[in-house]
Amino acid sequence: MSDTTTRQQTPADPATVQSGAGTSLALAKNESALVGDRGKTSISDVVVAKIAGIATREIDGVYDVGGVTERVVGKVRDVLPGTTTSTTQGITVEVGERQAAVDVSIVADYGVAIHQLAAAIRRNVIAAIEQMTGLEVTEVNVAVHDIHFGDDDAPSDETPRVQ
Repeated sequence: MSDTTTRQQTPADPATVQSGAGTSLALAKNESALVGDRGKTSISDVVVAKIAGIATREIDGVYDVGGVTERVVGKVRDVLPGTTTSTTQGITVEVGERQAAVDVSIVADYGVAIHQLAAAIRRNVIAAIEQMTGLEVTEVNVAVHDIHFGDDDAPSDETPRVQ
């Protein structure tokens, strides 16, 4: 084993890149881990949108993701055989070579402080995207389209007034 130790890149340390020769190279502040002397890495909008969608759903207080139309389409998709829930529902992204911007649409649970919920979503989305892709997230806009009451889903025990 050699006297020099090398640090491998970890998800929590995007500023270090392991070179082919076994030495670590610290990136300058304005350089990107996605562009190097041996090539360029391109990350699709869909990849960033999926990361943002999963990160948004991880936050307590988010009942659903998407606006009314997106949620209706999602419900139809759920009942069709052979289809899965879309992780990009309610997420819009713009991805450049080094930066990304994200728009998130949600339905919040009733009783949750919306400003704290939006801040938590923002922190989680930024951390997930920057950690997984190396892109700088310039903004995360959160739009709250509705509030979900816990008893909205419960079946009514009352007998209807008219039959």
